[in-house]
Amino acid sequence: MAMSQTKMAVAEADGVLESAVSTRNISKNYGEVEALRDLSLEFPRGQLTSLLGPSGCGKTTLLKIIAGLLEPTSGEVEVNGSKVTGPGPDRAFVFQDFALLPWASVIRNVSFGLEMRGVAKSEREAIAERYIREVGLAGFEHAYPHELSGGMRQRVGLARALSVDSQVLLMDEPFSAVDEQTRRKFQEDLLGLVQNENKTFIFVTHSIEEAVYVSDQIAILLPRPSRVSEIIRPSGFRNKGVDNIRRDPEYLDIVDEIWASLRTYVE
Repeated sequence: MAMSQTKMAVAEADGVLESAVSTRNISKNYGEVEALRDLSLEFPRGQLTSLLGPSGCGKTTLLKIIAGLLEPTSGEVEVNGSKVTGPGPDRAFVFQDFALLPWASVIRNVSFGLEMRGVAKSEREAIAERYIREVGLAGFEHAYPHELSGGMRQRVGLARALSVDSQVLLMDEPFSAVDEQTRRKFQEDLLGLVQNENKTFIFVTHSIEEAVYVSDQIAILLPRPSRVSEIIRPSGFRNKGVDNIRRDPEYLDIVDEIWASLRTYVE
């Protein structure tokens, strides 16, 4: 993939960025199907990295390996210097399909992870209330999932992931099931969370525009067996405010150049 060096900053920074998550020579086979091959990638602490590539290129597989939900065929993952051997409290997953408890209220859903950790009810509900407010659901603490819109249910899932205070948030196309207007609002809110929460976000998306809009770093994955093709670090428009990003010439150029490179892989 050839990217214009004058139009984007590619894997450059002042000094070496500290990694919260490292994947080293990850391979994953499903029988005779080779999904990932020797994939190595660093995820900078406190930043949002998007995994972007054509359908079936292994983005969700890699995310689940980092989460400890899948075991790699070979290679290893480290989170904060410790090898991943399964799910752990240092990582939280935001699912595409919300994955809420249908019989539980919003506050019970948001506090459920804390409940499983044995946190006292008063403490976990106070924490849950904070994140319910932060994702814009104040007043819906006692509503049930069937009473909420798809966008509101996704906000509950995000609040639940934030409430357990994991340092790494894994997000598998979390905005794909909502309408375009809600999706844009989520993207703006996500930029605020990355700035304010000091957590490391790993974000799977099929949308080039979304990846360029929300990301500090974009990892372009090739079709399987998936490898990292390019690391892109959009920079020039990151501090111009959420209302100006989509109009910025650099943003538009990066979107166009990524599409020009990926279109050959689209059937």
